[in-house]
Amino acid sequence: MQVDWQPEAAQWDAAHAAAMGSLHQDWAYGACLKLMGVKVLRALVSQDGQPVALAQFSVRRMAGLFIQALCSRGPVWLAPLAPADKAEVYRALRRSVGLGPLRILAVAPQDPLGPAVGLPAWRRVMTGASTVIWDLQTPLEARRAQLHPEWAAQLTAAEASGLTVHRVGTNPGQYRWLLDLGRDQRIERGLQALPVPFYDLYIAARKQPARSVLSLRADLGRDRVAGVMCLLHGDAATFQLSWINPEGASRHALALLLWHAAQTLAAQGIRRLDLGGVDTREGAATALLKIGTGGTVQTFAGTYI
Repeated sequence: MQVDWQPEAAQWDAAHAAAMGSLHQDWAYGACLKLMGVKVLRALVSQDGQPVALAQFSVRRMAGLFIQALCSRGPVWLAPLAPADKAEVYRALRRSVGLGPLRILAVAPQDPLGPAVGLPAWRRVMTGASTVIWDLQTPLEARRAQLHPEWAAQLTAAEASGLTVHRVGTNPGQYRWLLDLGRDQRIERGLQALPVPFYDLYIAARKQPARSVLSLRADLGRDRVAGVMCLLHGDAATFQLSWINPEGASRHALALLLWHAAQTLAAQGIRRLDLGGVDTREGAATALLKIGTGGTVQTFAGTYI
């Protein structure tokens, strides 16, 4: 395995898009972290001259002494690899990363737990999170037929409730209300979120902001009652945040917005929507909303060092 720690952005973006890599492994995501003062390392791994993996690490100092380099939702596999070959990729990354002797290399791959993860010799220090992947390549009628009956009933009710859906612009003044309200609602629920400045940087990271973000709001008359934001990365997108008030909740506005988001993204050529974390204990209502789309629940192997 050969590791290039100075890959080119264009090659990375093309490979990442083709593989429908995660938001955390998107070049623009790393670029925004850098602008916020986070050290970022990127590695392109090749086997016999052919690219087989991308790995983007965020680096931070722990306890004032150790340095941790974390690859979240990666590496992005660019070709089918046997577990032994994946293990060699991890060994090559560990050997070549540098950063001095007092460093910890951690990876949290998207692979499910099992022999195929390729990390038998590494120590698992955290269990894997779960998410829901919504396949947007499925035809519209089939996608609607896959909805859970209760979800489908909520969508039908929302469509008949007098709500109107509008696309939010990509200038900061047009979407800042959603970031602020969404952040406050997440804090109330004890949930974490990216800092607000990250979104301004990410949305401006590409020449066409519409290829970075999709924000929608639901209005009842002149009053907005709900909003959602998805971040785009290559041929995939990730549901990032939402806000809803009691009037919107009573009319199932989030189901309506998610449905419209899926249609809009599919029309833009986005092939799948990552609906984000699923926690059926602390966030049961949100988890059921995501699972009810008929998407595939994926549980990752965990974090390894």
